[in-house]
Amino acid sequence: MDSLTHVVLGACIGEAMLGRKIGRKAMAWGALAQSIPDIDFIAGFWMDLSDELLAHRGFTHSFLFAGLATLFFSMAADRIHRPHNIAFRRFNAFFGVEILTHLFLDACNNYGVGWFEPFSDYRVSFNSVYVADPFFSFVPAVCCLVLLAGTRMTHESRRRWAMAGLWAPIVYFGYTVVNKMTIDLSVREKAKEQGVAYKRYFTTPSPLNNWLWFVVFEDSSGYRVGYRSVFDGKRPLELSLRPRRDDLLRPVADHEEVQDLKKFSQGFYTAEQWGDTLVFNDLRFGQVVGWEDPGNRFVFHYFLSHPEDNKLIVQRGRFALWTPQTPLVMYERIVGRR
Repeated sequence: MDSLTHVVLGACIGEAMLGRKIGRKAMAWGALAQSIPDIDFIAGFWMDLSDELLAHRGFTHSFLFAGLATLFFSMAADRIHRPHNIAFRRFNAFFGVEILTHLFLDACNNYGVGWFEPFSDYRVSFNSVYVADPFFSFVPAVCCLVLLAGTRMTHESRRRWAMAGLWAPIVYFGYTVVNKMTIDLSVREKAKEQGVAYKRYFTTPSPLNNWLWFVVFEDSSGYRVGYRSVFDGKRPLELSLRPRRDDLLRPVADHEEVQDLKKFSQGFYTAEQWGDTLVFNDLRFGQVVGWEDPGNRFVFHYFLSHPEDNKLIVQRGRFALWTPQTPLVMYERIVGRR
């Protein structure tokens, strides 16, 4: 999830679990602990970009790191707050919940996380929530602000606000799971009805919502991509063909950079030639406003010919081509008017 979501959710958990014991400092501990797995951003200062892509959400998002970080933070909090009457196991439970919550939420996005590193480089990705979903984050953010501003609130009142900041995203998360199951069932049924042959497929939410989903079917020659709304009902799948074009990658197939990108993409990639530039696309991040134009480029496009131009590789395409009308067009597609 985005950093703001981790901070406000961590603060609400802190207030709920330790607020009565250490006051408002619990929110600070919670925000810090919930954010600590993202310390891997430091790797970007010295690693090549293709290596950094694999390092991000790698070891610092593993169960081993969670255990080590929980112990470290528990020892630090136990020492800093002396004298106190808080059992060490309570600190352990608190920091464990915070860090494991971060690991679980990030696994719900499309980037993938290395839960089992360094023992396995398998990446876990449930593709059920967009990385920045305001419907998930809004209530925790409001509750966090109330708690920060409410200096004269009673402990019971603070706890109620904290619990509201936790229950709202829990309920919404359950709703996203239902949407994911609905979409997956729908696209499989429609693929069978329409004779779409495929080896594997994936679905992932489009930006900032959980109602319009990006759909990718893989076959031997490439991919069929499109969008599906949870409200589409009997509407047929509308897919466009995107060839993989491995032939373009043959001259550079043995380059470590290309091998890293293939691994990072979990095999969902295409290659394209843009003028004199060879481009590697990772399909998992969707298209640039593909619900408006199915021929648009993919969000994640890596310039193999000009690697110096790959700054902000994951972010640069997310909202490219967005205009004031784009959210309206998205809404019309969600409700079936387009």
